Parts: sequence; C-alpha cells; structure tokens
Amino acid sequence: MRRAVSMGLTALLAFSLAACGNQTGGKTDTTAAKPGEQVQTVKLGLTQFVEHPALDAIHQGILDGLKASGYEEGKNLEVDYQNAHGDMNNTVSIAQKYAGDQKDLVVAIATPSAQAAAKAITDKPVVFSAVTDPLSAQLVSSLEKPDGNVTGTSDKVSMEQQLKLIKKFLPNLKKLGVIYTTSEVNSEVQVKDLEAAASKEGVEIVKAGISQLSEVQLAANGLTAKTEALFIPIDNTVVSSFEAVLGAAEQSKIPVFASDTDTVKRGAVATYGIDYYGMGKQTGEMAARVLKGQAVAETPVEISKQAELYINETAAAKFGLTISEELKQQAKEITK
Repeated sequence: MRRAVSMGLTALLAFSLAACGNQTGGKTDTTAAKPGEQVQTVKLGLTQFVEHPALDAIHQGILDGLKASGYEEGKNLEVDYQNAHGDMNNTVSIAQKYAGDQKDLVVAIATPSAQAAAKAITDKPVVFSAVTDPLSAQLVSSLEKPDGNVTGTSDKVSMEQQLKLIKKFLPNLKKLGVIYTTSEVNSEVQVKDLEAAASKEGVEIVKAGISQLSEVQLAANGLTAKTEALFIPIDNTVVSSFEAVLGAAEQSKIPVFASDTDTVKRGAVATYGIDYYGMGKQTGEMAARVLKGQAVAETPVEISKQAELYINETAAAKFGLTISEELKQQAKEITK
C-alpha cells in the first residue's frame, strides 16, 4: 500500500515539474500555438508624430511588412500604438512609457517621434521611418553602419529635382514660397537644400517659419501675396494642415507643389515623390529582421532610391497650368 502511494506521488511530482518546465518569462499566446508548442509574443511600441495620409500609409505598411515576415498582431505580436498629435512633449511621454514597459522593439514614424524614442530607449532596438535626414537629426552617426541601437528608413527626396519640376510648369518663376516648421530638423534640412538648388536656377526662396499648427494658414496667406507659387516640404505639421494652405492658394490663384504623393492627391499640382506605404512595408520588414536577431550595426539605414512623378490634373487646371505631353508620359500616376 505504501509503495503504491509513493509511486503515485512520484508520478504527480514528475508531471508538475514537466508543466513548470514549459513556462517562459514572457507572455504566451496559446491561440497561435500548435499542439504541444508555445509561441512567445513580441511586444512592439509603435509611435507616430501626427496623423496625415502619408504617415498613416507608413503605419499600415509597417504592420503589413511585419505580418509578411511572420509577426502578426493578435497572434504573436502585441502592438501598443500611440499618436503624439503633433505635440513634441507627447513624443517624449510616449517614448518614456515604452522604456518603462520594456518593449522588445520600438518603431517611430517621423523625425520628432524617432528623436524622442532614441533618447529614452537605449537598451532595446529602435527602428524609424520617414526621417528625412537621420544624420542631422543625430539618430545615427553613419548610414551604412549604425553604431547604436537605432536604424530605419529615410524619405529624403531631391530638392533640385522638385524645383526643376516646378519650373516645367512655371518657366519664368522668380519667387517660390515655402512653409516649414522651425523645430523640425527634417524641414530645416529640406529648406537649406531647396535654397541651394534655387540659387542655381535664379529663383528666390521666400520662407515662412512656423512653430505650431495654428500658424499654418497665416503663413500661407502671407506668402501668397508675395510669391508666384508655394512649395510644401515633407513637414509633418504643415502637411497635416494642408487644406489651410490650399484654401489660401486657391483664393489667390497661386499654385501649390509638394514633396509627398498624398499631398498631390489632396490638391497640390505635382511632385517627384515616393510610395509611403511601400516605405512602411520596407520598415516593417527591417524591424522583423532585427527581431529575428540581426544586429542594428548590420542593418544600414535605407533611403528610397527612386522618386516617381505624380500629377494632379484637376489641381493644374484650377491654377491655370498646362501639363506637357512629356510630363504626362513620365508620370506614374495622374489624379483626375
């Protein structure tokens, strides 16, 4: 009898130990596991500076890129999405929250969110997207071999190419207005590049620097009175309030050009721009490689190599501009 009881206790103890041995320190997603297998859930922080179509497209692309690489929300991926709504202080609070939560990886959309994440999080990988100049933003010291825990994708486009495009619509252009946020490093870099390109073309750049969203319309009104066209760089604050710029421009019959494709679809005349959804997917795939063990130092910053021509035919007509056959043939997409 004693021997039978002893054997029963031994078997129970062995079963208990086996059950304990299958547990892990992380969160387990049993719904995604096969019989007898447990899946570790990755905790991802996804921070976005502000909502506008280009950044929203990146956001979706990131999730789709991760899914294509084996990380799917609701299965083995837990996404904590936070939007700063264009507030610099919010970017810091979000980054500090992620640091405290010990996310496995943080993805930051746009320069202000990336800078805040890089400063607050030093022991986990940070992957950025839509950062125009990662070097000037001090996110990396080398594009080819990032030396910290930060890497990502850049949406930098050629200001020289943009200016040449504008002059194909306005050959006699002398004064071009540009609205930009003075606190956004990416915007300042673009304006400097634009000024350098303009000096070669004999065009004067008339600048209107803003510090907050409420100043966009006032800046647009001021520029339409003293320029022949407006240009919107990849500036998150200005792009998110593009309709205010467009309203002032349409009232004064001053055409607006942009740096991103979604702003063209919203009413700007044309741009040489990149596919932001595609950039987001590229970022998501990069993040997945890092999650799978690829070192950040072996993950170079990726810059879009090819910009495509996008034209808004309705906007061109509204501003009295003619689209040449040459441009029509080159365009990847013409919005009617």
